[in-house]
Amino acid sequence: MSDNNERRVVSVIVVNEASVLSRITDLFSGRGYNITSLSVAPIPESKYSRLTIVTSGSVRVIEQITKQLHKLIPVLRVYEHADLVEKEMAIVKFPASENIADISTLCAVYNGKIVNVGENVIIVMVSDEPKRVDNFLKIIKRYNPKEIVRSGAVALER
Repeated sequence: MSDNNERRVVSVIVVNEASVLSRITDLFSGRGYNITSLSVAPIPESKYSRLTIVTSGSVRVIEQITKQLHKLIPVLRVYEHADLVEKEMAIVKFPASENIADISTLCAVYNGKIVNVGENVIIVMVSDEPKRVDNFLKIIKRYNPKEIVRSGAVALER
């Protein structure tokens, strides 16, 4: 078994009710585990929600987290993704004085586009794999972003 502190993506299916998120985050913080990213959304046409949690730890630590999550009453299913499709989104605001053609071209490379152009700002959105979003955010620094908002990861098994 590997003791490497590696990035892990865990999905948790829960009953969509008050305080579930708090109980899950309390489990992580109470044991000193860090949550790098957390996305929560209802599962369409059901009474359940899916939490996608990105954390890091050894195989042993992830197994321990999984066992503890299973003990929580509203949790129906917990699984660590092995073969997955993972995406994140970033929305970035630029001054309108920046080169809109360059920004648009760059966004297209990262599965994005310009979503709003105002008198003073250009707002773009990209949606891609987390490492590619990291790269996009590094590259766009030369265009003087005014504000950046980044979502948490979402993932599905293939």
